[in-house]
Amino acid sequence: MKKLLSLFCAFAFLAGCSSFDSNGGLFGGAECESIEAQDFMANAEDRVFFAFDSSALSDNAVEILNTQVEWLKNHENIDVIVQGYCDERGTREYNLALGERRANAVKQYLVSQGIAADRISTISYGKERPAVLGNNETAWAQNRRAITVVKVAE
Repeated sequence: MKKLLSLFCAFAFLAGCSSFDSNGGLFGGAECESIEAQDFMANAEDRVFFAFDSSALSDNAVEILNTQVEWLKNHENIDVIVQGYCDERGTREYNLALGERRANAVKQYLVSQGIAADRISTISYGKERPAVLGNNETAWAQNRRAITVVKVAE
């Protein structure tokens, strides 16, 4: 059933990829042309969520990151970017720092599981690129995230 769901998500990604770019949208900005990005989206979960004002990884986040570890171990020539985000509360500067801590928490976990640190870069978007607009806990919870994106070769 999980494979069927993954396949559905991959098709949804391919169907909608022209509508998304690197703005941290629904699919984290993975490039549609990249076969590796498509494979990552089909076989690993790309995002984890955080509690308010926290960069601590939950048990659920660790489970999700383990799907990334498995994929990255099978694709040793692929680098990724971990993007950190926050909800709209707090100052721009505070949220940029918190987004960086969230991205680094993901990176540190991936490294602790055997992924080379030089394969993972991080960036914080703070509160500047919300996935969901709204001034309520439902929206805020979806915006407190880190997204792992396959780095497109230059």
